[in-house]
Amino acid sequence: MKRILILCFSIFFGTISLAQKETYDIVNYTAPKGWKNEVKNNLTSYSSTNSKNNTWCQIFIVKSGVSKGNIDDDFNSDWQDFAVKNYKPTDAPQVSETKEADGWKIKSGVGGFVFNNTNALVLVTTFSGYNRCVSVVAATNSTDYQKDIEDFLTSLDLAKQETGTQEQKTVSAPFVGAWGKSNTVSQINNRFGNYSYNKQQYTFNADGTYRFLAKTYDEKDAETFLIKEKGSYVLKGNSITLIPTSSVIEAWSKKNGGDNWNTLRSSQNRPLETVTYQFSKADNNLLLQTEKQTQRDGKFNTGNTYSYGPPGTFTPISLPEGDTFMKEIIKTKTDQQVSASPKNNNMQN
Repeated sequence: MKRILILCFSIFFGTISLAQKETYDIVNYTAPKGWKNEVKNNLTSYSSTNSKNNTWCQIFIVKSGVSKGNIDDDFNSDWQDFAVKNYKPTDAPQVSETKEADGWKIKSGVGGFVFNNTNALVLVTTFSGYNRCVSVVAATNSTDYQKDIEDFLTSLDLAKQETGTQEQKTVSAPFVGAWGKSNTVSQINNRFGNYSYNKQQYTFNADGTYRFLAKTYDEKDAETFLIKEKGSYVLKGNSITLIPTSSVIEAWSKKNGGDNWNTLRSSQNRPLETVTYQFSKADNNLLLQTEKQTQRDGKFNTGNTYSYGPPGTFTPISLPEGDTFMKEIIKTKTDQQVSASPKNNNMQN
């Protein structure tokens, strides 16, 4: 059954169909005739049950969200969220090759699970493109529903999405690149006290994505903490909205108690914090203003403003894997960020 169903995942958009199309979120599709439909906040579902044969099938369209940046990460996340958490499959998924149509990349996987002492299958199909991700999930305990699933998948037609590319193309040179700030507490009078610091660093890429790192070190603590976040940003006028797709905090032990990365002790997901800032530029620094302090940036530098300096004004964070924070960007962008700085305090985009 797995081998047969996985062949259904070679999906082609725009399939000609005489049946009337339904629309949910960004998906146009032909609904299975006679199936029960239920719409919730984040999904629409169709279900069919044959009490005589004790067979059933469910199909879900999950509302689209922000892509993690590539089809593999999107599919892996969907498999965990929609297959593993809900159905607890007994084996790893059999995964199809990635397909592409109309700017969307498509990847599917199927795995077996047991429900009421009966073998069943769960199928997850992920569509990734235009900075968006949408998922279709099907679960059944019978091959009787194979054609229904196949017909449903081949009826799908996803709309092309605006990604904000036109706005992002207007980003001025000083904005794209690396920016950092730090706060250091030194020994009191250089004689007594505790040494500690925290750093926050951004890299904004021309393709509308960003990366954020933060490090907290305290010589009296047994662990050093590292935050790693990535996502996309949208520009509108002099405002920038950061939309994270992943954010984790890691705790690392210290080798001989020093400022280093020894062994990873824990890693936890952080709440994804979407924030809109007003941005400007002063004395080559990037200024980000917002109404209240964010978990990502910490305490304001002054008033309701965060101030991030260009390369050369901060020490890049060395990552545990030996990579330094956007080393190549820092190397190539330093002169660009300084020389291309506007004469006034407002960035133009």
